[in-house]
Amino acid sequence: MPIYEYECGGCGERQEFIQKFSDPQKRKCPACGALKLKRLLSAAAFHLKGDGWYVTDFRDKDKKKKKDDGKADSKADSKTDGKS
Repeated sequence: MPIYEYECGGCGERQEFIQKFSDPQKRKCPACGALKLKRLLSAAAFHLKGDGWYVTDFRDKDKKKKKDDGKADSKADSKTDGKS
C-alpha cells in the first residue's frame, strides 16, 4: 500500500498515512481537528541494483548504440580516405 503525505491548512502539521488506492482522502487533521487536510505530491525514491531488468534491458542498449555509431563513422571515414 502506498504512503500518502498530508498537510493541514490550519495548523501546518504534516503527517503520513498508509492507505489503499481506493480509500478516500483524509480530511480531518489529527493534530488540531480542522477539516483542512490536503494530500501532498511526493516524489517516490527507489534504487535499482543487482542483475535484474535494469542491467539487461536498459543499460546495455546505450552501449550498443555508441558502438554502432562508432562503426558507422569509421566506415564513412574509410570511404572518404579512399577517394582522395
